[in-house]
Parts: sequence; structure tokens; C-alpha cells
Amino acid sequence: MTTNPLLLLDNSSMMSVVNRGTFKCTDVTFEEAKAILDMHDEADILQCFSNRDIEDIIYGHLGITQRNFAYKHIRDMRVGQDGLVFKTYITPSETQPIIRTDKGNEAKKIQNVYVYCQLISRIE
Repeated sequence: MTTNPLLLLDNSSMMSVVNRGTFKCTDVTFEEAKAILDMHDEADILQCFSNRDIEDIIYGHLGITQRNFAYKHIRDMRVGQDGLVFKTYITPSETQPIIRTDKGNEAKKIQNVYVYCQLISRIE
């Protein structure tokens, strides 16, 4: 593993790595996020969250091959280190359609879940 592995972050883990230093955040598209992940070997990436829904987004929606990234709780990013942040943005649903699940239960839509990506870099 390199001394500055790429960190995979979500909303809450991002807040724990920006304790000190100067950072630059850049919005990235899903295609750019995929390219960033593809540029790194599995051993050079640390997953800093345990959120199965975010993992489903990484592998299902981005088309990334399932990999087993090492998990580590990181408190501070190092100077020159990058992180790829998968941020969720949740809004209440303005409509509440009711559907039937495949088991026949009624399910009601209560919120909209959106995901966007950012690249965060510690520069100082």
C-alpha cells in the first residue's frame, strides 16, 4: 500500500477526516469517479465507511467490479492525500405513490435519495 492511499468516504466519514489542514473539494461525475477508482489498485484504496447502500451505488450504478477494499477509520488525511466522497442527498417526496412489492405488500414512497461524488484533497 502506498503511504497516501485513496480514501473512499461517505457523508459522515468525510467529516472525520477534515479535522485539520486545508482542503480542496471538486465535484466529479460518476464517470470521473469510476475512472479514479480504476486508476488505483485494490491495495491502494481504503474504505472509510460501512454503508451497504453506498457500496451498492459504487458497484451497481458506477459499473465498478466488486473489490474488497480494506476498511480503516481515518481521523486525519495526510497532506497530498485524496479521497473520493459518495455523498447522499435526501429530500422528502412530494408525491407518495403506493405500489405493491413482489411479495404483495403495499409500499409508499416517502423520500427521494440522490447521490453525487466529490474528490477531496488535502493540500496543506
